Amino acid sequence: MARLLTDIRPLRASAAYRRLWIGQAISGFGQQMSVVAVAWEVWQLTSSSFSVGLVGLSGLLPLVMGGLYGGALVDAFDRRTVAIVSALGLWLSALALVAHSALGWESVGVLYAIVAVQSLFYAVNNPARAAMLPQLLPTRLLPAANALGMAATNLSFTVGPLLGGVLIAWRGVEAAYVADAVLYLAAIYSVVRLPALPPATKMPVPGIRSVVEGLRFLRTAPNIAMSFIVDLCAMVFAQPRSLYPALAATVYVTSTPGDEGASALGLLQASPAIGSLIAFAVSGWISRVHRHGIAVTVAIVAYGASVAAAGFAAIGLPGVLWLALSLLALSGAADMISAAYRSTILQSAAPEQMRGRMQGLFIVVVAGGPRLGDFVIGSVASVVDEEWAMVVGGALCIAGVLLAVTLNRRFLAYDGRHPTP
Repeated sequence: MARLLTDIRPLRASAAYRRLWIGQAISGFGQQMSVVAVAWEVWQLTSSSFSVGLVGLSGLLPLVMGGLYGGALVDAFDRRTVAIVSALGLWLSALALVAHSALGWESVGVLYAIVAVQSLFYAVNNPARAAMLPQLLPTRLLPAANALGMAATNLSFTVGPLLGGVLIAWRGVEAAYVADAVLYLAAIYSVVRLPALPPATKMPVPGIRSVVEGLRFLRTAPNIAMSFIVDLCAMVFAQPRSLYPALAATVYVTSTPGDEGASALGLLQASPAIGSLIAFAVSGWISRVHRHGIAVTVAIVAYGASVAAAGFAAIGLPGVLWLALSLLALSGAADMISAAYRSTILQSAAPEQMRGRMQGLFIVVVAGGPRLGDFVIGSVASVVDEEWAMVVGGALCIAGVLLAVTLNRRFLAYDGRHPTP
């Protein structure tokens, strides 16, 4: 049983990592309340899943720019400094959402603009935090640390939407925005307390050449590139979160006066994270699996199948919320397993002098993919409907992953004991 349960050795091995993990978990609660609030506010203003999907698209270009150049900054400057500056930018963005709501602007355009700024700072902050881990922990603990990181993220994805739904139903979106601004102070504290974390190799102030070098390296790193490609298949084709407001307000709406589906929205948003946390609770086996390429492939196929099944459930059994929540929880469990191995592949296979830029590309994929996916699946839903958009997206995810690994079978042979980019 001890070998099956969660491996928490990274939390014992490094006090700095422990503070970073706790700060990530606490601040994540508020961030996910804010995500739910923005989606709900846009839906209330427009009654359009396409407009909700544009929330993700509005942050895509800043995310790509921030991820590419932010990764170069991480390779050139002290990673603690980069993390502090970008964390302050995220906190100011949270305050902007509070001001937008308090002033009663009700402007979708302003919401899109704030999300764009948030995405820019997030794309710099996340690579800095991820690139720190090999400096804070030994390599053998990285799979467990990445599982713990996913657990913190998904704990926030669970508690945040649930609390967000309750706060929105009780006091409106402004309460969720205020909670985000207050809780994010924990993230700022956690990075301020870190020791100095300079890169191993001193580099000049990065310019476009530094970014291009990172892209060129990716061409010589087929395993890292494949870890990006298969995740894009899942997130671009089968990320259903932009459909949740419409599903909550139509398929799973409750009869509670004043609720109008806000509680169902919180449950739908939280269910993948609940599944991820359940998988994390029995994730002690993760460090003992060495064929990471196969593990990633199987996990993403399971993810696509779960999303498609949730769409079929909404079609065949509308109103049966528990079934949809269970299937979305399965998708979250599969995503947690995939993410733990993909992060480990990147951190162990990428050379130290490229780690920041690869983490920048990683965040473009793992955060930009869902944003592009919001737009893609929202567009599909405008042609068919939300339920069938999930079915189509899940099927495309499975087809894309199987095609990718068929064209590059070397990825299936990847062995974590002998990491090669």
